Amino acid sequence: MTTSDSLLHMPILTEDLRIASDTSGIELFVRNKRPASMKTFTNEKTIVMVHGATYPIGSLYDVELDGFSFLDYLASHGYDVYAVDVRGYGGSTRPPEMEQPADSNPPLVRTETGVRDLSSAVDFVLKRRNLSKVNVLGMSWGGTVAGAYTSRNNDKVNKLSLIAPQWLSTKPIPIDTGGPLGSYRLVPVGSTKERWLSAAPEDKRVDLIPEGWFEKWVEATLAADPGSQNAHPGHIRATNGPILDIREYWTVNRAFYNPKEITVPVLLVHAEWDIDVPLDLAQNFFTSLTGATYRRWVEIGEGTHMVLLEKNRMQAFQAIRGFLDESYVPAK
Repeated sequence: MTTSDSLLHMPILTEDLRIASDTSGIELFVRNKRPASMKTFTNEKTIVMVHGATYPIGSLYDVELDGFSFLDYLASHGYDVYAVDVRGYGGSTRPPEMEQPADSNPPLVRTETGVRDLSSAVDFVLKRRNLSKVNVLGMSWGGTVAGAYTSRNNDKVNKLSLIAPQWLSTKPIPIDTGGPLGSYRLVPVGSTKERWLSAAPEDKRVDLIPEGWFEKWVEATLAADPGSQNAHPGHIRATNGPILDIREYWTVNRAFYNPKEITVPVLLVHAEWDIDVPLDLAQNFFTSLTGATYRRWVEIGEGTHMVLLEKNRMQAFQAIRGFLDESYVPAK
């Protein structure tokens, strides 16, 4: 357990936890950040977050850029924040198949498994803090995990925040590069910058990622999979279950869950240069959320799918915090 100064120079307590999953031998890594002075815990001020299909929580939500991370930002504004690595990612247990050659086993960690792992994390937090609900947040594939979880557990969710969630697509999805799928894929972290920047117009790429940020992100991402560095230096392993689900759900007009079954308030954050979840997909998803108490879309200019790690990240941070902070009740 450590303390550090965050954005607002508020002492932040960091606690790294390992919790039981619903599978024997599989533990889940959960990072908790909160104000060191926090003594009272409430439904409204508690968040449980889950990552996307490639990068774990330490890579997406807790890279210290310009002095603070997304988790630091939320904690410094009074939130008790939990982020969970799904099995096979980050600090969570990797299934034994991930220590074997990728082509020896079928794709690992389908979306249903992600939903189960998020459920384990939510139940852990509810019990730990003696709460009845938490706020839930997910990005990309994690948006599918969070959305599907909420559609089945509205009674445990206060508000739902989604950053570029997956949805039905009539076009190929860039993360699926085609070909046979092994149990996992190797991601060459240091050489991903070109693809990342390629989503932006050529004349806008030079300052999209501020100086030094990409290198910090690479360092944090590689540190999240130390077991890969001997056999595959410069690479991390990412499970292929989410890619198989793209083929069996999202690109064949088959939704993994029904957004109409989400009845809590929903925020959708999207960036204009996102090629992984293009604008029309986000719009189609948003208009499907007809059961939500209320819903809001925030579109961020000059950002890609990785907007949380780019120059305009504060716009996303502030939109999410504003949505969670408000006590808006629709008129009846």
